[in-house]
Amino acid sequence: MDNTIFDDVFRTMVEKMPELTVPLINEVFDTDYGYEVEMAQLRNEHQDESGEVICDSCLQIGEKLYHIECESTDDTTMAVRMIEYDFRIGVEHAKKEGRKYYIEFPRSCVLYLRDTANTPDYLEAEVLMPEGNICWYRIPTIKMSRYKKEELIAKGLDMLLPFYVMRYEKAGEELEKDEDKRGELLEEYKEIYGHLEKKYKEKESGRHTDMVSLIMRIVEYIFREEKEVRKGIGEIMGGRVLQLESERLREEGREEGREEGREEGIKVLILDNQDEGISEKRIIEKLQKRYALNREQAEVYYRKFSGC
Repeated sequence: MDNTIFDDVFRTMVEKMPELTVPLINEVFDTDYGYEVEMAQLRNEHQDESGEVICDSCLQIGEKLYHIECESTDDTTMAVRMIEYDFRIGVEHAKKEGRKYYIEFPRSCVLYLRDTANTPDYLEAEVLMPEGNICWYRIPTIKMSRYKKEELIAKGLDMLLPFYVMRYEKAGEELEKDEDKRGELLEEYKEIYGHLEKKYKEKESGRHTDMVSLIMRIVEYIFREEKEVRKGIGEIMGGRVLQLESERLREEGREEGREEGREEGIKVLILDNQDEGISEKRIIEKLQKRYALNREQAEVYYRKFSGC
């Protein structure tokens, strides 16, 4: 079974809707960041001699780094993989004092879309250092199966709503045949749609469309054999939506104009911040947050417009 759709949906939200990660970070790490907190998306590709190591997300809020991985199954090697990711992130952002380096690991967690009775609440590893000291690596996990729809909505965990349907994937055949049980599922999606409509449609219509799109991508994958279930949820969510708003605009030939306007906005941001004496690092972070750029893209724009 091809599980890349889950990675695609998760990374789409991280890259195009990074503010949705804030409630998830608050939930996992017991922080209290506001919805509008300034956030920078950092590079998630880390190269070594054997090739690229790609993590799902690496975000910075203030001086803190956050790393969230999304897994569709319980991988027993995940603790080792996470240490590898976190070490590379830590090295990339290491601080140097003379000949001594200070390496801080990011605050990390793993989101399990599916879990079993053996899926741990924490991933753990002991690291034996050459001088005999043992470093204890321990990060939390978050399990979709533990969250009811009401809790996701109450806590603002909209980022997890596209994956909510996965709790029903083993009941697909029953839902297809049993109209009453299918009706109960559809009632849940009426509540989800109502929540999204109330929260986003008036002020952020594009966000409303994008969220519906992502939800339907997962629904259509999970229930690819259940025509009536797909049809019922699709009608509630406003019809079959296959692409994000930005993709639709590109197809209509408007993307070129949008890109020109976007570049002009980037140029104005850079020049205005330079006039105010803002540092290059801070300007690049602002570009990453406001325009959903990775660090390399932001640096290219900075070099292009700096000092114009």
